[in-house]
Amino acid sequence: MLRSVVRTVRYARGWKNGSAVSLHEIKIERGGTSLPATFTSPTSYRGALPGWIVLGGITRMGRFHPQLVRFAHALAASGAGVIVPEVPEWRDLRPAPRVTVPTVRAAVHALDARPDVRAGKFGLIGFSFGGPQAAIAANHEELSERIACVVSFGGYCDIERTLRCQLTGLYEWQGVTRRIAPDPYGRWVLASNYLTEIPGYEDAADVAAALRRLAWTASEQRVPAWDPRLDVLKGELRAGLAPRRQALFDLFAPLAASPVTRREESERMAIDLAGACRRSEPLLDPAPELRRMRVPIYLFHGRGDRLVPYTESLRFKQGLSDGLAANVTVTGLFAHSADDRPPSVPARLREGLIFFRALQRMLGSVG
Repeated sequence: MLRSVVRTVRYARGWKNGSAVSLHEIKIERGGTSLPATFTSPTSYRGALPGWIVLGGITRMGRFHPQLVRFAHALAASGAGVIVPEVPEWRDLRPAPRVTVPTVRAAVHALDARPDVRAGKFGLIGFSFGGPQAAIAANHEELSERIACVVSFGGYCDIERTLRCQLTGLYEWQGVTRRIAPDPYGRWVLASNYLTEIPGYEDAADVAAALRRLAWTASEQRVPAWDPRLDVLKGELRAGLAPRRQALFDLFAPLAASPVTRREESERMAIDLAGACRRSEPLLDPAPELRRMRVPIYLFHGRGDRLVPYTESLRFKQGLSDGLAANVTVTGLFAHSADDRPPSVPARLREGLIFFRALQRMLGSVG
């Protein structure tokens, strides 16, 4: 109990003020391919460290995403050895869920080889797309015996519901439908990869390529996907398409100030694109895997998340077996990959205490 409190205090201090940590650029071996990874540890410690593996999401910044780096440093400052492997496919904006297991396996082997990391089980953390993929990977027979817990930040549960929200702004929980202004980044990434797998859209490769360019630019330049600064690029990409394909491009990438007007068409597209994703890569949809999960899971989600609604983490927990240790924390302290801030001091204190306790349980579960 006391040890987990100390770790959480160190994490919180490192997150807020920055962390004095040691960084090591290393190589891991994934299926015969050497991949880069970053290993982070506290500058001073006694004894072997508990080990954590951290997976990012689908972004051009890869393991150097500022929020991912900040998190890894704070986690190391808590008194842990943290490895963040690069996933080239995800950095190339290709979901490729099949690479998750070999990537995690390679990270486990790398931690096993380090004398400064305690032998045994490790924690596995995934952000955004990496969250459900980490949970699915922990189901793998070889890995389930090596993973102490899985942690998901901002992950999704049902790909069709998630796409529906990304295309229409609507999401539902317990019979109540709510509306947000959706972040279009996720729908750009998925459509760029799987639009041509939808029957009737096999020849829409030009639209898929335009959406890929849009997602690539937003990610590489760190411009929010909803930002009006991308409207000029949208206009250029749209003008380069055949006139009969421009309306399809508009469905995914309207100008920033445009309201959602083609709701029925967007609903159908969410269903069709989710189906194409499942057919192409069944592991893109974690929902069918939930009942098989055997490793304790901690789910964190920002209440104001515009890319993946927080109800996806609630739904994730709901789909797990009753006997599995699982905890979900919805917070106003962050959105998808950025800090958020409750408006009042009492709200910030309340949210901070809830988040602190959840982190304490998480950090206490390894080593």
